[in-house]
Amino acid sequence: MSRDSAAAAPPLLLQAQGLHAWYGASHVLHGVDISIAHGQTVGLLGRNGMGKSTLIRSLLGHVTERKGRIVIDGHDLSRARPHEVARRGVAYVPEGRGVFPNLTVLENLVMAARPAPAGSGQGAGWPLERVLQTFPRLAERLKHLGAQLSGGEQQMLAIGRALMTHPKLIILDEATEGLAPQIVAEIWRVVEAIRNDGIATLIVDRDYRKVAAQAERLVVLLKGEVVLAGAAAELRHGEALAGFLGL
Repeated sequence: MSRDSAAAAPPLLLQAQGLHAWYGASHVLHGVDISIAHGQTVGLLGRNGMGKSTLIRSLLGHVTERKGRIVIDGHDLSRARPHEVARRGVAYVPEGRGVFPNLTVLENLVMAARPAPAGSGQGAGWPLERVLQTFPRLAERLKHLGAQLSGGEQQMLAIGRALMTHPKLIILDEATEGLAPQIVAEIWRVVEAIRNDGIATLIVDRDYRKVAAQAERLVVLLKGEVVLAGAAAELRHGEALAGFLGL
């Protein structure tokens, strides 16, 4: 890379180097490196059981048995706990949605709401009004409990709640899993809106074609190691990507 192109590259928001993680005696991640620039969308791919969720949970501080360096927005969070990572502007939409079943839709949304930081560059931001405009179903169900929502509505709620923290980075773990095609299309439309707002995004999803179409970079894991990484436009049609995904 030339000096000029390096200077033009966006600064890194997240950088993990040499990341290892364990669940008890099981060594899951083996020296993973991953980086995400400000405003960049990265797709994290790999077959089931290859370490994708463990990598996400390690970045978020959920996996305590880990080593390596994790820097987020210039802050060393290698040993940080989940709430410390969240305070640095990282939002998480977990597989399984994680809504509070005994709280109403409105309560789920506003409980984590934060004002947009000055100079965040997030366009209109994501206040309650915009979230409800984006997800009209939620506007119709503000007084419903989380447990009363359909799976698709719960996923909308989880994404809306994450956006109301005005994150610098949002992590979507299997956001379309088990949803009807119409809801899936709506979720991908929102992912595109998030990207256009300049919010960095890390996406895990089984539909690798959709991920590759949205992402600027792809990272592929195999048995806890990065085996392929590069520009999505260059990798999406390659035989190597299909081979590692078992397609």
